[in-house]
Amino acid sequence: MNPFDFMKMALHAIERNKTRALLTMLGIIIGVGAVIAMIGIGEGSQRASKAIIQSMGTNLIMIFPGSMSRAGGGSMGMGGMENLTDDDAFAIQRELSSCVAAASPYDRASRPLVYGNQNWLCGEIAGASPDYLQIKTWNLEIGRYFNEQEVRSQSKVCVLGKTVQDNLFPGGEDPVGTTIRVGNLPFTVIGVLERKGGGPMGDQDDTIHTPYTTVMRKIKGHDHIGRIIVSALEGKVDEAEAEITALLRQRHKLQSGQDNDFTIRKQNDWIQASAQQSAVLTMFLAMAASISLIVGGIGISNIMLVSVTERTREIGIRRAVGATKRSVLWQFLIEAVVLSTLGGIMGALLAYGTISILSASGIPAVIQGWAVGLGVGFSAFVGITAGFLPALKAAKLDVIDSLRYE
Repeated sequence: MNPFDFMKMALHAIERNKTRALLTMLGIIIGVGAVIAMIGIGEGSQRASKAIIQSMGTNLIMIFPGSMSRAGGGSMGMGGMENLTDDDAFAIQRELSSCVAAASPYDRASRPLVYGNQNWLCGEIAGASPDYLQIKTWNLEIGRYFNEQEVRSQSKVCVLGKTVQDNLFPGGEDPVGTTIRVGNLPFTVIGVLERKGGGPMGDQDDTIHTPYTTVMRKIKGHDHIGRIIVSALEGKVDEAEAEITALLRQRHKLQSGQDNDFTIRKQNDWIQASAQQSAVLTMFLAMAASISLIVGGIGISNIMLVSVTERTREIGIRRAVGATKRSVLWQFLIEAVVLSTLGGIMGALLAYGTISILSASGIPAVIQGWAVGLGVGFSAFVGITAGFLPALKAAKLDVIDSLRYE
């Protein structure tokens, strides 16, 4: 007999016991569906995390005061020193133009905002230079951004994020030209940013942008900046990191062997860390889901053993009319594989439906072609493994004893 004949016999046997076959396949269906869905959710989450990090800016590099490597030794750690200046940022942009697109001093604060009878505790008052808009790849919806003259004069002007606009101007009033109070200081609104969405640290639109000199001296009352934000040229992030390190060590007069008194964090590092975390989580979820496949394989093995017992007389008749042990072995083995593969296909359809529902609900999930292939292929492997012993038992039945079986 050829494989197609064995396939027809397997489908006929499944058709004779539809309910039992469906219940037998249930473990495989749930297992394959869960594995594909878990991988899809993991991949979707990874893509969503990457998109959120990339929305912060293009080829972003952040430079913080203090060194992580020295934090445990009694020295000031990252963010604990006050050794970065705006001149450091200007030197990076001026001297490293071969690998740096833009650099901006940056300082931040949080103050209540008031307009009329509306008030809002802003998540971030971002003090920066005019290049900050380019670094963050952010566009204006209306109005304009502040300029160099306003930075030098410490002007009390600001650009609103959409969340701030929505809360201070709930009636849809045009905020450009109005005066809001930031803490105890009056600020003139000169523009509104386009909506950017969530970020790694929360809502990116819950912000106002203002000159960094204004934040430093008029809001916080000091002369140092909190960090430097840099956008590297495409493909030159690592080169920019090395050049920035060398330049700042020179400017800060650090001797050979001394630790850096600053810390550099790259956007790519955050993306890689997020991808690694997602991959580990996806692996554990998929492993947990694959337990259902093992349970399904045990169920197939049990049902095939029952099937061999029920069809002992049929096996004896087939052997009596010339069927070989090998053909009996193949008959039951292919039946087990067909049973598990059909379960795998139904599981893939279940996963597709689940992921479609999750995506429509706003949960990041995608169908991965390789995951579908893996799930269905593994289900076939489970069928081979689970069906081998029952098939071998069927092939070894004695012809005379089988014919006498009632």
